[in-house]
Amino acid sequence: MTAGNWTDWTDAVWNCIELMGVKVGSTFTLEEIYDAESILAMIYPENKHIKDKIRQQLQIMREHERLKFVDNSGVYRRIK
Repeated sequence: MTAGNWTDWTDAVWNCIELMGVKVGSTFTLEEIYDAESILAMIYPENKHIKDKIRQQLQIMREHERLKFVDNSGVYRRIK
């Protein structure tokens, strides 16, 4: 499997994770990262599907082995 392309969008979501204070080994939920939706909407005002884009970027981060799924309830662990 090839990793998805890391883009400016991925950087923006990654920065939100860091701003949330998520350290290596810590977990966060999809709902918590959705709190960054308003920030991302200011950066990308043309995008009307921010939550979808967040999920897509989390998948790219998983493919790049930065995050790991903890369970099927939307919990992620930062691994890098």
